[in-house]
Amino acid sequence: MKLTFLGTGTSFGIPVIGCRCSTCTSDDPRDHRTRHGALLRFEEGSLLVDLPPELRLQLVREGVGLIDAVWLTHLHADHIHGADDLRIFRFRSKKDMPVFCPEGCRWELLRRFPYVFDEAIQAPPGSTIPQFRLTGFRPFEPVDILGHSFTPLPVPHGPGTVFGFRVGDLGYVTDGKRLPARTLEALKGVRTLVLNALWWGNPHPTHFNVEEAIEASRAVGAERTFLTHMTHEVRHQELLEALPEGVEPAFDGLTVVI
Repeated sequence: MKLTFLGTGTSFGIPVIGCRCSTCTSDDPRDHRTRHGALLRFEEGSLLVDLPPELRLQLVREGVGLIDAVWLTHLHADHIHGADDLRIFRFRSKKDMPVFCPEGCRWELLRRFPYVFDEAIQAPPGSTIPQFRLTGFRPFEPVDILGHSFTPLPVPHGPGTVFGFRVGDLGYVTDGKRLPARTLEALKGVRTLVLNALWWGNPHPTHFNVEEAIEASRAVGAERTFLTHMTHEVRHQELLEALPEGVEPAFDGLTVVI
């Protein structure tokens, strides 16, 4: 299994529009962060984690020519508004894209993207639309994707819930504020962990800051932890030098073998 970080920024992305801070003007490419997304590659196929607005650019950058399924962590705009970029895969395969999402999300997706998620809407002859086949999942109830068992792991995100997952030795959590006891227990034993982390200090109401992510990483006990969903308040190299052993910032394009 290979994990590629497609985007490691927050909803603003980096550079932030109109900002001239040291991160936004950095010449270190690791400081340029598009909106959150990831790609898991197995021998059986590839799974996208979220559909960020820069999805087309991310997939072109990584040379991705085929996607077999999608996992949606939640329905915030920076995680799903790249949905239309999957149209090319429908055009090539002539098959609906399997999309795994939290149970109960279907009607909100239909409201926002009726032409994508409504099976009754068909493309006119000679044209295509990115039709998806939705499968809802429930907390802690494993689902089979590409021959691998994924356990949905809920984490609080303000008034809502975000769903990370565990698959084999990988635990993946984005946009979370804490690891509830059952989610923490489910993550025990993973060798590689991904956590969101906005910045140092100043606790945020819906996301981990760096200190909280480090604490959560220690509680899980993973050998390696990668931080994602970072703001322009942290520079990659400075963060890399300040983090404890076993914890490091991810960056757009980083590929990790699990």
